[in-house]
Amino acid sequence: MRFHWFLPTSGDGRAIIGGGHGLRRGYGLPVTGAFRPPSIDYLGQIARSAEQLGFEAVLTPTGTWCEDAWLVTAALTQVTTRLKFLVAFRPGVLSPTLAAQMAATYQRISGGRLLLNIVTGGEGAEQRRFGDHLDKVERYARTDEFLSVVRGAWDGPFDFQGTYYDVEEATVAERPDPLPELYFGGSSAAAGPVAARHVDVYLTWGEPPAQVAEKLEWVRSLAAQEGRTLRFGVRLHVITRDTSSAAWAEAGRLLDQIDAEDIEAARAVLGRSDSVGQKRMLALSKGFRGGAVRDLEIHPGLWAGVGLVRGGAGTSLVGSHAEVADLIEEYASVGVSEFVLSGYPHLEEAYWFGEGVLPELRRRGLLGDPAAGAANGTADPAAEGPVRLTA
Repeated sequence: MRFHWFLPTSGDGRAIIGGGHGLRRGYGLPVTGAFRPPSIDYLGQIARSAEQLGFEAVLTPTGTWCEDAWLVTAALTQVTTRLKFLVAFRPGVLSPTLAAQMAATYQRISGGRLLLNIVTGGEGAEQRRFGDHLDKVERYARTDEFLSVVRGAWDGPFDFQGTYYDVEEATVAERPDPLPELYFGGSSAAAGPVAARHVDVYLTWGEPPAQVAEKLEWVRSLAAQEGRTLRFGVRLHVITRDTSSAAWAEAGRLLDQIDAEDIEAARAVLGRSDSVGQKRMLALSKGFRGGAVRDLEIHPGLWAGVGLVRGGAGTSLVGSHAEVADLIEEYASVGVSEFVLSGYPHLEEAYWFGEGVLPELRRRGLLGDPAAGAANGTADPAAEGPVRLTA
């Protein structure tokens, strides 16, 4: 299994509102607490820390309210050595042949450290800012063709004629080595077949494990019909501390900074999304307008408080290091093998997880012991490469 972290390219802070992902300007909500602009220096701190702690990659967001993922991560390849970058981008805003070329170039200059997160787009208003006026079903159909051309161009020359793209001899100067793995999420009926035909990893937001299991089985069966097998990942936030009470106190601090007006303003915006996944996230905290922090605990150790005012991933693992490890094992038991995590602030929370939960998983025998490298002169934990579960 793989653990990834998140790069807050819209900014960071000690609050959910104003803590990144476009909530400051995109939702018209006030900034609370200290705000950290997404400078290359600060994002470099997070990237280097993620690499040192053993995360395999960092995910970037995409959209109006964050920095461009391709440019930012290309810069960060120069201040890291092994960390991979899970670059999110939208197929509708650039040519698939150009995307194939960009990916091939990125692999060469980074030494093979690119992963691609395909974001079809779930909000019509956001898509229209980029000149994209297709409805959701058409966007998925276009993504299907887009990915056909990208993969074809990597092995080109490739000819393709479809509804949305018509290319002749699409190719790149040199086939990327390795081919970037494709990550993709989507909960609608139109999304499943695209994942089944094209992607390597299907991602879901952090619903309770039973709901995740149902979704994974749906995609798994579609992939089997295509003669393919996929890996599965979950996108979550995390609040982990030495004790359970300390972790829930931190969740309470985040909740205390959100008032009913904030929730109403955010839900008014999020409710207009045509994303099925976003609707499922909103449903997890439906009806909450104020109360105790654990009123939002929707499964043992799974907290829906982030989704009150944040679009996209809205749930968090909360608890002691042992409790968070328990819930990770529960997700693993239903087929999840990749965890894309984040927290507020992203720098500090990376250390809480990397120095708390990963050692706990090692104590359980689920992770390799980095100290084992001492015998061959590689005692530095970072020198052991990505942290991976073996069971």
